[in-house]
Amino acid sequence: MAAVKKQIRNSRYYVGEVKNLTRNGHGKLLMKDGSYYEGEFAHGEIEGNGSRFWAKTGVSYSGQFSGGELHGCGVMQKGNGERYEGEFSYGLRDGNGFLVDKDGQAYEGSFHQNKRHGEGQMHYRNGDQYEGGWLLDQQQGHGVMHFGDGSVYEGQWRNNLFNGQGIMIHCSGIIYEGVWANGRPLGGASKVVIEGGDVLEVFQETPFCVEVQLQTEVGEKATGENGRVLQVSTGIRLCDLSPSTTPASLLKMMEDNKETPIPTPFGFQVVSYPLMERAFGSQDSIGTTAPLTVAAVAAKSGSAQADSPLLPEGECESGSGSDGPPLRGGTPSYLDGLFAGQEEDSTPPPANQRVEEGQAKFQNLLLAPPPHDFLPYQLMDELEKRNVKKPSNRAPTDRPGLSQDMNSERRSSMGSCFTSNIKKSSIDSRSVRPGEYVIMVKDVTNPPFQGQTLPPVFALLRLFPAKTKSKNSQTDKTQSK
Repeated sequence: MAAVKKQIRNSRYYVGEVKNLTRNGHGKLLMKDGSYYEGEFAHGEIEGNGSRFWAKTGVSYSGQFSGGELHGCGVMQKGNGERYEGEFSYGLRDGNGFLVDKDGQAYEGSFHQNKRHGEGQMHYRNGDQYEGGWLLDQQQGHGVMHFGDGSVYEGQWRNNLFNGQGIMIHCSGIIYEGVWANGRPLGGASKVVIEGGDVLEVFQETPFCVEVQLQTEVGEKATGENGRVLQVSTGIRLCDLSPSTTPASLLKMMEDNKETPIPTPFGFQVVSYPLMERAFGSQDSIGTTAPLTVAAVAAKSGSAQADSPLLPEGECESGSGSDGPPLRGGTPSYLDGLFAGQEEDSTPPPANQRVEEGQAKFQNLLLAPPPHDFLPYQLMDELEKRNVKKPSNRAPTDRPGLSQDMNSERRSSMGSCFTSNIKKSSIDSRSVRPGEYVIMVKDVTNPPFQGQTLPPVFALLRLFPAKTKSKNSQTDKTQSK
């Protein structure tokens, strides 16, 4: 075998070993455009181990060849930064290999005809990691995706999307287990519904409950979802008064009020009203439940707690028609000492609640005393003063019944704003007034589940005056002592 230099047809130039006038052994084949092959030859063909460089594309390969094709194990490097190390079959990635694409994303696993096919692991540039089945470069079959934000999905895939049975543990705490279709939970929540309808009726000084459930698009309970964070709050209508007849002090307060009114489905907007969560402690000397301070720590932190204290039986109202007994004591005795050591007008809100099997419950809720100089109340008082000052053409003997009075007041120009007694004491100025409020429940899951937040839900909250104990019950209690 001799080493020769020989120019071949088609502007190729060979330097290397020959046998029987053919390339055989080790040699280097140079092309006119600067491309080349250097390595083993057999019977005139590129065969065995060698290196190949394509000048036009900047691609280089080092590894095994057969019949001039990339075949066997090798390493291919492209000019754009892509690198593959693994098995080839007649010029194509085929078998097991490790691929780093031009974006720095890495795949290790099985290939077929240059595509990810079979079982493999993929590390994405955004931090996501997938391990599972592939079909012609698409995630297919069973697989597990660890997302960069901490979320995890395990289940069936099709065309790079969640399809079939699977479970997702979202970084926000939401867990959904069930059927998926085209990347979305088939039985996932699309809305929040307040149980008991859109009108809740409660009494002053009596804790009440707000129960909600998540529902699908077809109105079924989304039992496969857990962990979504919900927040409850209350609002009150801000009455409209003519600037020309409104006292300057109230106009100044209205100008300084920076709160953006919240639209409701009831045809009016509301501003926030303080809501608090009631806690209960040990039994006192006469066997009734002694009030404690508001559970403020969790509420201030904004964390969700599902284990809020339960009310004694019969002391939590939920929905329409509830008639549980109020807490003992009159307004505002149930708040005695509540704000000791706290800044004035600082009422911590109820703790957020996490959904369990498609439902959540806010317990021990009470409307809190309004802040000092609460603007909506002052506007109501001003409007009522004007109504009282208006001359009446009705004779005193023509006064309608109490129920008719209440209905006429509700339908006055004040709309659904609260009626109030003009003769208020200094204590009563910070009492919760009977009337209509608005309950609002919002989805505050953070980050939002699959980038979507459920729309808020509203209900009217009708607050009636506190129940009074009958004389007979008071007499019986005195005699029992």
